[in-house]
Amino acid sequence: MLRGFATVSFYAADVQAAREWYTKLLGIEPYYAVPTPENPAYIEYRFGDFQCELGIIDAKYATHQVANGPAGAVIHWHVDDLEATVDSLLSLGATLNDPITDRGEGTGFRTASVVDPFGNIIGIMNNPHYLEILAALKP
Repeated sequence: MLRGFATVSFYAADVQAAREWYTKLLGIEPYYAVPTPENPAYIEYRFGDFQCELGIIDAKYATHQVANGPAGAVIHWHVDDLEATVDSLLSLGATLNDPITDRGEGTGFRTASVVDPFGNIIGIMNNPHYLEILAALKP
């Protein structure tokens, strides 16, 4: 049975440029790079409350066709300030894919998505359920 995502994989034709962009976004360096940090074909970050993994893979290794436009499954990452996060992503060069949208009046679930400079869709959201689970885990 599915228990939660382990690693989200994005593809980029220029992994070094993707590393620079995601390092600015996340505020950390990738902890893993192969075959070398200087010439990576794959990099990986761990971040957030549950140390989620984001892998960036050289598009030449994709087992499926990598589109020239926005593509892929949309993984929504919980953020505390949706407006500020959208603004930050746009200032880093992402483009708006889906504007901030309420997903159920009065429920607190709100989503948006952007496209990174490499064609990957990044979903972000305010998710009250995420905060409830996080609070329940604290002693």
